[in-house]
Amino acid sequence: MTHYLPFIVFAFVASITPGPTNILVLSNSALHGLGVALRIALGASAGAALIVLLTGLGLGEFLQRLPWLQQLMGWLGVAWISLLAWQLWRAPASVLTADSQSKAMGAWAGAGLQLINPKTWLMALAVVSVFTGTQASAVDYGLYAAIFFVIAIPCLLVWALLGRGAAGLLATAQAMQRFNRGMALLLLGSAWGGMLL
Repeated sequence: MTHYLPFIVFAFVASITPGPTNILVLSNSALHGLGVALRIALGASAGAALIVLLTGLGLGEFLQRLPWLQQLMGWLGVAWISLLAWQLWRAPASVLTADSQSKAMGAWAGAGLQLINPKTWLMALAVVSVFTGTQASAVDYGLYAAIFFVIAIPCLLVWALLGRGAAGLLATAQAMQRFNRGMALLLLGSAWGGMLL
């Protein structure tokens, strides 16, 4: 187990620190409840674990040989996340109602976000290049993916709980608009900050 300890610490830090997924879990939890946030967290964790596995099984090597493709994927991801932030910024000032549930994200959206999340790809490439070694097998990559999945879920649930705590503060239309705009700015900052670093 001590062999995996550095990776466990890395997976915890990668999962708990702010990024597009964390911010979307937080905002969806505040707006739609813990059930929605749990679906997003499960989908995002599974999507990230699958990317770790696929990267280890050869996709990472392929991407390292095509730096232009890595850049393209990164910029497409930032563009999509920026569009999400713009939509959140422009959301009308209104109080939460029962029909707002129809706009909630689900597990597939959480998993799909990982495909365009620069933070997820950088994390997966780090797993392959730093933690697994040159003699890693498919079983090893599967274990790393499973460890990441198990660690990511509670980290994302922390963000969901923060969102639920914020929900009580969103009783007015103005408070809701400020929250949406604050989340939009955080989303932009996390996407662009990750891309430019």
